[in-house]
Amino acid sequence: MLPEPLRVTLRVTEVLEELNVQYLIGGSFASTLYGMVRMTQDVDLVTAMQSEHLSPFVTHLQGEFYVDEEMIRAALKNRSSFNIIHRESMFKVDIFVPPPRPFYLSQMARAQRQIFLEEEKIGANFATPEDTILAKLEWYRLGNEISERQWRDVLGILKAKQGDLEEAYLQKWAGELGVSDLLIRAFQETKS
Repeated sequence: MLPEPLRVTLRVTEVLEELNVQYLIGGSFASTLYGMVRMTQDVDLVTAMQSEHLSPFVTHLQGEFYVDEEMIRAALKNRSSFNIIHRESMFKVDIFVPPPRPFYLSQMARAQRQIFLEEEKIGANFATPEDTILAKLEWYRLGNEISERQWRDVLGILKAKQGDLEEAYLQKWAGELGVSDLLIRAFQETKS
């Protein structure tokens, strides 16, 4: 039996896959997969949703989830985010529809399939450990570098995946995203 947050998440990713919408799971769900476990009240999905997906997406999920069609329409138009809430568990799914900037395109191209129920081949696409680190460093910087949770998530992945990370990729994108200093500091903290 899958934990409720994962079951809810997989229901949404199932719909995205049925609609052929490219997506990945990021945020604390991804950092928990690769680093340290922590409780979360929501899941972050980065998607390539377009306006033609709006109606079928709402139709598929409106019974199980609180879905605000106008909020979704605005997010699709403005390339921003919206959320849906699972009615039974009150678990929130934050869905990001970012503009197609280079880092976003790289993340999507590198997404990795994680299988949770082998016999049924139930799984979902996750951001790679490197892309999770980079996205969290970027959010940490945008949040004025005060979120201890974001920072701990980064350190947790670096410690757990030590030696398995593509450091050249991390350094390249850290430079592009303006977080090279944070990446260096994070590596230093995990080695001390």
